[in-house]
Amino acid sequence: MDKVNLTIDGIKVTVPADYTVLEAAREAGINIPTLCYLKDVQELGACRMCLVEGGGRGLQAACVLPVSEGMNIKTNTPTIRKARRINLELLLSNHNRECTGCIRNRNCELQQLSNEYGVRDFPYDGPKTESEIDDISPSIVRDNSKCILCRRCIAVCNDVQNIGAINVIKRGMKTHVGSVFEKPLASSPCIACGQCIIACPTGALHEKDSTKAVWEALSNPDLHVVVQPAPAVRAALGEEFGLPVGTRVTGKLAAALRRLGFDKVFDTDFAADLTIIEEGYELIDRLTNNGVLPMITSCSPGWINFCETFYPEFIPNLSSCKSPHEMGGALVKSYYAEKNGIDPKKIYMVSVMPCTAKKYEAQRSELSRDDMQDVDAVITTRELAAMIRTAGIDFVRLPDEDFDDLMGESTGAAVIFGVTGGVMEAALRTVYEVVTGKELNNVNLTSVRGLEGVREAEVDLDGRTVRIAVANGTGNASRLLESIKAGEKQYDFIEIMGCPGGCITGGGQPIINATELCYINPKELRAKALYTEDEAKTIRKSHQNKSVKKLYDEFLGSPNSHKAHELLHTHYKPRAKYR
Repeated sequence: MDKVNLTIDGIKVTVPADYTVLEAAREAGINIPTLCYLKDVQELGACRMCLVEGGGRGLQAACVLPVSEGMNIKTNTPTIRKARRINLELLLSNHNRECTGCIRNRNCELQQLSNEYGVRDFPYDGPKTESEIDDISPSIVRDNSKCILCRRCIAVCNDVQNIGAINVIKRGMKTHVGSVFEKPLASSPCIACGQCIIACPTGALHEKDSTKAVWEALSNPDLHVVVQPAPAVRAALGEEFGLPVGTRVTGKLAAALRRLGFDKVFDTDFAADLTIIEEGYELIDRLTNNGVLPMITSCSPGWINFCETFYPEFIPNLSSCKSPHEMGGALVKSYYAEKNGIDPKKIYMVSVMPCTAKKYEAQRSELSRDDMQDVDAVITTRELAAMIRTAGIDFVRLPDEDFDDLMGESTGAAVIFGVTGGVMEAALRTVYEVVTGKELNNVNLTSVRGLEGVREAEVDLDGRTVRIAVANGTGNASRLLESIKAGEKQYDFIEIMGCPGGCITGGGQPIINATELCYINPKELRAKALYTEDEAKTIRKSHQNKSVKKLYDEFLGSPNSHKAHELLHTHYKPRAKYR
């Protein structure tokens, strides 16, 4: 690739010719502030915080300014500092500045820049634009009083996820972000994935709080409160307490949950192993009995919402398996309750998830039995961190503890559910051995690993070639499904995860400052953590989980049995885009 030479703040820099000045500066170790810029998603130049001199007449936005040979860029002059400060003051003039009560306090990019530029006075202060809080959705809350019109949420929703639930409405001083016809988010095509929350630099978007309900349950002596964390939580929770991105905290996670007062601390990984067996046998049945193909995984509720809303014609292709935490909840209120003589109606089931769509999923009428929801409350990784801090638990110094018996044992196949391609790899480890009767010696199926949008592979199952595909992010899922509809592609088994990279970057995971995202890749680091935990496991195939075998022997009978279908399977139905 062609290179160009330029000077930034007196430092000579050589960078690829397709770089922007912002990229060149950061490669040279010079930080130019941004608010609307989001690496690999949006280069807009709208916030005017990245202004520099030397790129032409007047001040230029570095995020959209191409480098050129011989440029002499200045990023820190009195004129630039004054312009940036004025821009901040203007943003803050119409901003809800109740920072101490904001969910993003001390993790807000606007707050951080205001501190860095010493903004203490508000010379442009005036009447604030009135806005209402949209909290009808069970998953996401919108508060436009904290919106700075950076449009990062719009870029992620429209360009990455291919949904278009939100956009800019009106113009001038009346410009704001909203849903079509000013409807609540819950009445829009929103799939509750929460990627808009991860993209938002302020507190304009956040998850619906469920911690109050969980605290109340923990304080109720009449309730038996059980908790289960998802695989991806253990690869990210430590970030909330200052640990490096991608640090595994499985043992500390179990210890923290126990200290919060939960009566039993189970692991969603156990249910993930169970999901693989149920889903694996369902795939085998479809392959051998001319069932609907390709079969598509159903573990990601954001993807399920997307399929029901935008591609209802593929509903027959969806696996009938519930997602792992819903299976776990159903078993806690049946198998566990029966073995321990507990009234299921006295059990309060809590799931700790990396996902905001799980909050919506937990309320679905299809995921209930005997007038009880399988899962009573879902809290995100961020919400769990808040509860741990409230309880005064020193997370980093906690000893490593194990999950409770009965539904706490898991294999390496279960833990990789949290990363794109993990469900596919886990399923193939089991399906291969069930179909062929042979041992799969190399369980690292690298053909389905990777963070690119869509991956394809073929697997030989005792003479039958099974064509598989893996997609992450609903934008990529859309492209994959369109290729199938057009007859361009044919598959037998597909894994789709609603969020880019899978659950490791779900809408409920720790939020990383957009500037930091230019230097680290949380997808890679968190994925590595899960693959490392998989390799550290003694047993790495779901069908070899002894606790799951015991569950079938004592309670379910066999995979895909009548009882298994009653408890572990469900159905899906089309949803209107506008409700």
